[in-house]
Amino acid sequence: MVSTLGEQRAYGGSTTHDVTNQAPPLTPYDASEDTALLEGVRREGAGWAEEDLRRLGRQAGSVQAQEWADLANRHEPELRTHDRYGNRVDEVEFHPSWHHLMRTAIAEGLAASPWADDRAGAHVARTAGGLVWGHTEAGHGCPTSMTYAAVPALRRQPELAKVYEPLLTSREYEPGLRIPTEKRGLLAGMGMTEKQGGSDVRTNTTTATPTSEAGVYTLRGHKWFTSAPMCDVFLVLAQTPGGLSCFLVPRVLPDGTRNTFRIQRLKDKLGNRSNASSEPEFDGTVAWLVGPQGQGVKTIIEMVNCTRLDCVMMSAALMRKSLVEAGHHARHRSAFGARLVHQPLMRNVLADLALESEAATTLTLRLAGAADRAIRGDAQETAFRRIATAVGKYWVTKRGPAFTAEALECLGGNGYVEDSGMPRHYREAPLLSIWEGSGNVNALDVLRALSREPDTAEALFSEFARAQGADARLDAAVARLRNRLSGASQTTARRLVEEMALTLQGSLLVRHSPPAVADAFCATRLGGDWGYAFGTLPEGADLDAIVDRALPGGN
Repeated sequence: MVSTLGEQRAYGGSTTHDVTNQAPPLTPYDASEDTALLEGVRREGAGWAEEDLRRLGRQAGSVQAQEWADLANRHEPELRTHDRYGNRVDEVEFHPSWHHLMRTAIAEGLAASPWADDRAGAHVARTAGGLVWGHTEAGHGCPTSMTYAAVPALRRQPELAKVYEPLLTSREYEPGLRIPTEKRGLLAGMGMTEKQGGSDVRTNTTTATPTSEAGVYTLRGHKWFTSAPMCDVFLVLAQTPGGLSCFLVPRVLPDGTRNTFRIQRLKDKLGNRSNASSEPEFDGTVAWLVGPQGQGVKTIIEMVNCTRLDCVMMSAALMRKSLVEAGHHARHRSAFGARLVHQPLMRNVLADLALESEAATTLTLRLAGAADRAIRGDAQETAFRRIATAVGKYWVTKRGPAFTAEALECLGGNGYVEDSGMPRHYREAPLLSIWEGSGNVNALDVLRALSREPDTAEALFSEFARAQGADARLDAAVARLRNRLSGASQTTARRLVEEMALTLQGSLLVRHSPPAVADAFCATRLGGDWGYAFGTLPEGADLDAIVDRALPGGN
């Protein structure tokens, strides 16, 4: 009897729709099952968070959370400028899956809650949580990141911080526009860039006019990129009589009226499609001064340091998620008489990707540790954080697109279809190099740190010294880097920062990773025994040890 299901027809003892040699669904899986991640969390002082991290990892890899991630991107946010009567409302509507993701992230402390946690390692725990929860989707990481980053900037105006910080550090997610002080928790956004300036924020033309009330201004202007317009408050740059200054702009004023925040459109972006990025116009918009007049960049720079770390974190999370997907496929797919994972060339590709992923994760957690200790007053870590965050932001985010493309290729045609989720990761990857300062901006920031803050270079080389003598290739790379500093210029800035990043990653792996990982990284990234694409590790690299460490659970 012929089956009607799928119109299958018996032919030669089989059916046309038998599915063979395909990987089963990856979900459910544990996104925290990452040896390099767990080792780094303990090393950087957040071992106390491991139980929660493992619980979050199981949730991130659940069928439900992965479905939320897919739906939030398939059903993009919609802008509603007016209500049915013609009144301006300037609201953005999201699919319920977005709210599920946001609610979980806020409850798990992935926004600003570490600022209210006195435990050493609290900021490391948040970063580790982002590395794990980042296995879902990246878009909702934007408002959580900005909310986290807003707190240190807001503290430059203590009377405002007293009102808003307890709400920003809350673990309650309460969407919808209402009077901020009447909500259980708040989200913060930021508006710096304008169409004529981009990263050159000092060319901003938005103006701030003082009112009769001390510290209160009205804004007029147009922002080119303001992400997460559904947030409750925003840190905005505008020109005052005293120069470029920072302001707090609430969407709803204390008397319950809507502040003027006219959303002209949502950006139609390559990726990050679950997240709304907007162009708002200010016209008589009420704003409160944060920090002194004329010190807007200085006030908001701490916010940028925090969001740059989150760009590194999310790039590392995308790498890890893509590697897990590629490894899962290779373990279940056969070609030329063997499982892909056992084919020597595929194993080389997976091992090379594993090296890159471990280097990114290890550096991310080291940067988070530096941030945690700098916040607690460690001068050495403050100097290290200043330069190393810009170095890491430049390099790790640059590696993301090439990495996700190679991981996608491991799945072949299966990875090129939307159902696999890999195209979403691939589209997301370039964003993290662009936001919070593109590659050139971060490279120039490194040069600025070297010229204006000599202690940053000393802190970086002190970090290298911790691994001195452990690997000759690493020692040679440190010597080359020291020589290169004397001829640093804008023309060669990218090359300089690239060498800084690779040397820093190499020094961390030599100190903290197994010999197979450290040796292969130093041989390729520092010793030059490498090709121009992933999968070109040299003969003699311990591929089995590298792959087994990165993809636990057997072959």
